[in-house]
Amino acid sequence: MKKLLFLAVLMITGSLFAQDFEINGTIVDPEGEALESATVYIENPSDSSLVNYTISEKNGYFELSGKLNTDKMHFIVSYAGFAPYDRVLEVKPKMNLGKISMEIQDNTLDEVLIEGTRVPVTIKKDTLEFNAASFKTRDNANLEEVLKELPGVEVSSDGEITVNGTPVSQIKVNGKEFFGDDPKIATKNLPKELLNKIQVVDTKTKSEEFTGKEGASDDKTINITIDEDKNKGFFSRLTAGAGTDDRYELSGIGNYFKNDMRVSLLGSSNNINSSGFTFDEVYDAMGRNAYSISRNQNGNFSINGNSFGGGNGITRSDNAGLSFVNEWPQKTELSANYFYNRADNRTASNTERENILPNRRYYNISESNGTRLNDNHRFNISFEIQPDTLTRISVRPNIVANSGRSHNSSVTESVEDEGTPINRAATENYSEIQSMNFSNNVFFTRKFGDKGGYYNVGVGNQNNKQNQDNTFYSEREIYDEQGQLIETDIQDQLISEDNRNDSYNLNSSIRLPLTKKIMFDVSYRYEQGEETNERLVYDANTDGEYSVLNDELSNDFRSTSYNHRSSAGLVYNSEKFRASISGGYQSLRLQNQDLFTETSIDNTYDNIFTSAYLRYEIGQGKNFYASYSNSWQTPSISQLQPVINTIDPLNIIKGNPDLSPSLNHRIYANYNDYDFKTRSGFYAYFGGNWTKDQVVTRTSVDEDLVRTTTYINLDGAYNYFGGFNLDKTLELENENSLKIKGGVYGNYNRNIGFSNEEQYYSKRLSLNPSMSLEYNIGDLFRIEPFYNPQFNTAEYSLGNGREENFVTHNASLSLTSFWPERVIFGSDITYTKVGNAAPGFQDSFYLWNASLGYEILGEDGVLKLKVFDLLNQNVATQRYTGEDFIQDTQELVLEQYFMLSFTYKFSEFGGKDPNKNKSF
Repeated sequence: MKKLLFLAVLMITGSLFAQDFEINGTIVDPEGEALESATVYIENPSDSSLVNYTISEKNGYFELSGKLNTDKMHFIVSYAGFAPYDRVLEVKPKMNLGKISMEIQDNTLDEVLIEGTRVPVTIKKDTLEFNAASFKTRDNANLEEVLKELPGVEVSSDGEITVNGTPVSQIKVNGKEFFGDDPKIATKNLPKELLNKIQVVDTKTKSEEFTGKEGASDDKTINITIDEDKNKGFFSRLTAGAGTDDRYELSGIGNYFKNDMRVSLLGSSNNINSSGFTFDEVYDAMGRNAYSISRNQNGNFSINGNSFGGGNGITRSDNAGLSFVNEWPQKTELSANYFYNRADNRTASNTERENILPNRRYYNISESNGTRLNDNHRFNISFEIQPDTLTRISVRPNIVANSGRSHNSSVTESVEDEGTPINRAATENYSEIQSMNFSNNVFFTRKFGDKGGYYNVGVGNQNNKQNQDNTFYSEREIYDEQGQLIETDIQDQLISEDNRNDSYNLNSSIRLPLTKKIMFDVSYRYEQGEETNERLVYDANTDGEYSVLNDELSNDFRSTSYNHRSSAGLVYNSEKFRASISGGYQSLRLQNQDLFTETSIDNTYDNIFTSAYLRYEIGQGKNFYASYSNSWQTPSISQLQPVINTIDPLNIIKGNPDLSPSLNHRIYANYNDYDFKTRSGFYAYFGGNWTKDQVVTRTSVDEDLVRTTTYINLDGAYNYFGGFNLDKTLELENENSLKIKGGVYGNYNRNIGFSNEEQYYSKRLSLNPSMSLEYNIGDLFRIEPFYNPQFNTAEYSLGNGREENFVTHNASLSLTSFWPERVIFGSDITYTKVGNAAPGFQDSFYLWNASLGYEILGEDGVLKLKVFDLLNQNVATQRYTGEDFIQDTQELVLEQYFMLSFTYKFSEFGGKDPNKNKSF
């Protein structure tokens, strides 16, 4: 309460004595040439706090405005390679500084900082750098909260990060991965006190970083640097919670670091569909955003390759992880990660499906239940050494071990329009699975010359094996036209399946500089693989023993591939413009043999492929990117196997050994523009893909409505998408702010296939406008409304042609409060209305999550009361519309629970506890 009263008094007095100012000028070098992207900022001389900042335009011009409650201002200009311009000026309403000439630094550095000051933003070459301390957040903030304050950086409700519209694919700490490949582990757990610089760079592989090769990806990487005096210590967090309906959560993460060494340990256990790793300051493992949960109604997700939620249902998960990173002389780096996950998943669903044939319609009504217990171990190592400045050697082995068992049961009825039964199938399936995957890549890279030349050679392997035993039982009933039972088929089988896939590759590439800006790239890759699939089906004998081999349903399939791929291309790289064009030749030989049917295939496919991209830096904060590529994809072994699969007795699948590879074309372009002066951004994008010889399904349905599916090649499928986003941040009085974001996403696709020998197509168009606001009252309150209607229209050729038009509405309101002092309150409510749900399925619901916490033990401990689904309305209703079906599904979801939890954090950086001097 005292803090709020103090702030109120401060706001009133500050408003009475604050002076408005506007300042402008032009930044030039000693020759009078304009300097674009110079950082211009103003600090309050009394406490060195940041007042405002901007970036100079292409002609060197800048404008700054704001308020100061002093009669002096600290005016600073910073530009890489030049000595800082530092002046104390008298505050006036209008100030024109004319041309400001920067002086070249005697000892030129990539970046120049003024001792005792904080350059908020620095732009240099391909790097956008923020000073974390320049952006105000609450004292106990984490990396995610700091990112939300950075200009041009957006963090969505589900933790996805974009910079000026471009997605961020990974986060590093001091140039090294932070606990695997999931950025949210870093954003949710790194405390602000640890952060120094936040650098945004183009995403590159380790080899590209070493050679200086431009990254072809349009993604971004965020690198966090830590102050040298803080780069020794630890930070950790422990959380325990218990709730109604036996819900619970346990989680912890600990990080110890000392210079180049870092050790991280994490673990969690819960039954609320959470990993426990991506801890939220307000909602803990329950998750902050109701909207993201409703969009993925079952809360499923994956981290570092581990799936949580099992696709649907309710999951209890136990997780543990260990990460070690260190660096020694000769740039010797070792990174090792181990993850363990046990997922105990329970599912249930009700489904109604309308099947559309060229000359009739019928309906499936089904209920299913399932349980699955799965253990997953993942271990990977990255070892790198640079014996000298020109040579790099890397080794990256990876092991994944998996074991699990499951039980699934289902009952499906097929009926006519008026309800007359056609058939009925009841199934029980018990399955046990074991798998082991090992891969390794070794690379040798050597640089030569002084213009960016290099060559590299690499070898790799991937060895996967999987063993699975299914005990399968089904009863299928067939009815006549009057609905009378006329036939019952029983299937009681043991299905033993062994899969093995071994592949080995050799690849090499060389870059030859033709000029300082033009490079010639040549590469070659050879890969040989062998895949075996032995599927033995045993029928039960009269004694119930599985001893009768079913030759018709069994197979012993072997596939060997020989893949030669060579390419050559030109790369142009200048300060503003980057482009690449390349092409190549691919020769793929596939040998397939089925020992049961004594059939074999030996085909060779010769293909030409191309790719190209360009990136143009139009000006400060403005750039354009475009790319095109094509690729060949061979059919999977399951699509090629000429073997009948009858695990679902109403849906029989058989492969086609005569399939050809598919040629896929992809285009993509984007434009982004961020104006630091107005704190506004614009991002637009367009993309598409189309496929020649796409592998599609070909189905036929017999008079008993048993569906048989195989595969063929077909042309005519394509997909196009595009959209734009606008955002603007308004800095209001008294440190308040308003962020406005809106945009539209659109998607249009055409799919094709065959049903009962009749070719069909479907066309779908989806438009998704969205609008969101974020209003911050200092660092005490945050209000976030969001609205997203989804307009959908579809056209289907089957069933004498039909159309579908509907609108789904999603709206949410999030409130977060850090007032009164030591109190943390969060409320997140979402409303969803499904526009095309079938009768009998709930088409709208509210999902409301809330949390109330109180800080104890200074700011180290937080006691919280949380509730998931406060109104007890959460459902998982979905409609899937396909070319020849309309399906409505309602699934088991996590329902309402209340939970009391306690979180304790303890940290020490550079020998100091960051919370030691904070009030109790």
